[in-house]
Amino acid sequence: MNITRASRIIGAMLTAASACCAIYANAQTTMSAPPDPAFQRVATSTSPPGTRPDTSVIRDVRRALRRVPDMDDSGIHIRARLGVVTLTGEVPESWQISRAGNAARSVLGVRSVTNRLKVREEDSAR
Repeated sequence: MNITRASRIIGAMLTAASACCAIYANAQTTMSAPPDPAFQRVATSTSPPGTRPDTSVIRDVRRALRRVPDMDDSGIHIRARLGVVTLTGEVPESWQISRAGNAARSVLGVRSVTNRLKVREEDSAR
């Protein structure tokens, strides 16, 4: 009877040990094995590394202009090409020209700003 009980205990211990080893071995192989290439997704971009799409730069420049207090950006046109931003159009007051340029320069992805803004001339008939 003691031999049967000892056999059961030893058998249980061996089963538990082999289960632990199997789990550990499985974890090791799944962690180190490369993923199946059929399930890999590769992000591709047509823009050079480190640049943002022109549409994103234009959108963010517009948002930066709208965050400037008392800025009237309704007459400002924004163009972007490879991080070079050009501001054209008219603003009501002269201080808005420099503030618009500074706001555009602060946007991520802007390499330089060409500021061609002018002060809107008031109509003399008013």
